[in-house]
Amino acid sequence: MGKRLNKTNYFIEGLQGAGKSTFVQKLSEVLNDYKVFREGDYSPVELAWCAYVTEEQYTNILNAYSEIQADIKGKTFAEGNHRIICYTQILTDLPGFHRELERYDIYNGRYEIDSFEGIIFDRFKNWNGERQIFECSIFQNIIENQILYLMMSDEEIIDFYRRLKNILGDKPYKIIYLDMEDIADGIRVIRKERSDEKGNEFWFPLMLQYLEESPYGKAHVLAGEEGLFRHLEHRRVLEHRIIEEIFRENTIILKAKNYKMDNIITLL
Repeated sequence: MGKRLNKTNYFIEGLQGAGKSTFVQKLSEVLNDYKVFREGDYSPVELAWCAYVTEEQYTNILNAYSEIQADIKGKTFAEGNHRIICYTQILTDLPGFHRELERYDIYNGRYEIDSFEGIIFDRFKNWNGERQIFECSIFQNIIENQILYLMMSDEEIIDFYRRLKNILGDKPYKIIYLDMEDIADGIRVIRKERSDEKGNEFWFPLMLQYLEESPYGKAHVLAGEEGLFRHLEHRRVLEHRIIEEIFRENTIILKAKNYKMDNIITLL
């Protein structure tokens, strides 16, 4: 597998439905000495499904949910003058807990562009990991927020990634991009996968709500399945452009769900 695998980090990216979670699992089984960071985990670079709070906000949360204070503390990590709470990993039936903590994540337009970028850049600057695998940590969550909520243009997003590339410098990393050429088919598959045993969908309605209620979705009248396809095709084109113009030498592009792990290992 080559000496480089001793320290190279891997960012697994692609559109919703591309099979990122499955690929992360397969890769982690091959690189079994690697640390894996999935969405919702405490990660050195990503903050998806985590509350990013000040010390004062943290104290208020502990007081408000004193019944599960120990659970909250067990899923909280200190970074500078902030605390990061992995709230989706806290199992509780307390009414409104997860919805309340969601208010403190950094996405969905909760921070202005400069503040949002500052948080992202600072965490990547401070990251010096080796032998780590990340799910959705360099494109998906950041770009969704930039397009749908911060209403950034493609050129502004590309400029962001040029600056991020400079921050990453010579840190050892590769992006493995799972390219979903047939977006409609990929979404149909994930809709079935993310339904209960009675066929009731729990992912797709939330995804549509997320899109339709975003400033970008409203401005561009993106609604229903076709609106989602339009958004994801835009994202796919933009992400390919970011890869080609900025991360070309750091990226391996694979056809989503159409690869052999034995062949991939030779590329790492």
